[in-house]
Amino acid sequence: MDLLDFSDCKLYFENPLPAEAEALIARAAREYGEPDAEISLLRAHLLAPENLSVLVGLYRYYFYQHRLDDALHVAERSMQLSGRHLGLPRNWEQLDEQQLGSAASSSIGLLRFYLLALKAASVVLLRLGRIPESRLRLLKLASLDSRDQLGAGKLLEVVDEFQAPETSTAAANDFTLVAA
Repeated sequence: MDLLDFSDCKLYFENPLPAEAEALIARAAREYGEPDAEISLLRAHLLAPENLSVLVGLYRYYFYQHRLDDALHVAERSMQLSGRHLGLPRNWEQLDEQQLGSAASSSIGLLRFYLLALKAASVVLLRLGRIPESRLRLLKLASLDSRDQLGAGKLLEVVDEFQAPETSTAAANDFTLVAA
């Protein structure tokens, strides 16, 4: 399956949004960096709690404000909502190729959104220093995306490369030098 093929699929931002929620998102964009921006996004979320465009707005706001715990919560909520619409298991660890294929036949655009939300959660976990949790997500993505179209494999290589010096430094520190 081609996860980069955008033809013949509906994308998350094409779902209708109540006019008031759309105006609030636009207002939040104009107010970015000010406390009222978050209030506008949260009000939009109250009006359309399951709209993925609202969740993307919240995720970006929290991520770029370095409110990483909040960004992680939104990424996980995005996975929960999109996964539910696709009939995917609640736990991303249980996702397999058969379920992926079934979800793709339902909506490749929504499946791509789900997988990118999983990657976003992984990136946030990296930024939080929760490397093992992030690696698990990246390994799952890499196993499901054999052509690495979403870049999880490359990101995993970078993570492992940065982790390797720590391992060799720790191993080097295990030696005790004794004067002869």
